[in-house]
Amino acid sequence: MIESSDLYESARRNLRILVEKLRSEHAARAIKGTTTVGMRFRDFVVLAADKRATAGHIVAHKNVKKILRVNDRAAVTTAGLVADAQALVDTVRTEARYYELSVGKPMKLRSMASLLGLLLNSSKYYPYIVQLILGGYDYEEGPKVFAIELYGDVTEEDYTATGSGSPIAIGVIESSYRKDLSVEEAVELAVKAVASATMRDVFSGEGIDVAIISRDRFEERTYRAKDIERVLRRSPP
Repeated sequence: MIESSDLYESARRNLRILVEKLRSEHAARAIKGTTTVGMRFRDFVVLAADKRATAGHIVAHKNVKKILRVNDRAAVTTAGLVADAQALVDTVRTEARYYELSVGKPMKLRSMASLLGLLLNSSKYYPYIVQLILGGYDYEEGPKVFAIELYGDVTEEDYTATGSGSPIAIGVIESSYRKDLSVEEAVELAVKAVASATMRDVFSGEGIDVAIISRDRFEERTYRAKDIERVLRRSPP
């Protein structure tokens, strides 16, 4: 005879498997809709992202900011659900500010990445649907780029890409990346990577935002269609 407790546990296990499957499918659909890249060089970091937001197969917004500033030395690129990404970046921004006021020095980039990873991992059964790139300049360790995935895994990278256009973007970066690129060469490579993805990925487009972060610099730029064309014409094939 089957005990009622066994039936309960079996039903609970099957329900959990079904919920996890539905969440995974939802996450896969949600993260389709962006191309972002992050690259680390000798003295600075470059982040870039397209500006299109989609809802299913509809272009929901054409001027979305997907590079969110944490402080004067760090920023996060976002792919996935906008509300989830904004909530996470608001949290790490607040914690970084509190740490700086309490300790008297900036929070390390590695600590910010760990905090984001812990927030994502602690919510893995009700996950934030995001892929993040944290990039910036650490006063102790120099330029840093971290890829932070859906369930909280954190990896330090020289370059990385997220979103549905990332396979195309990462191929472009790998063909020309060098750590000794100048700022303008690095920006052109980032723009070319995101622009190449938007040509093949219908969920990305509408222009490109770029952030340049170094020890004493946080500069943001926006490239529209004509600016992108000029960059592509200057770039070697």
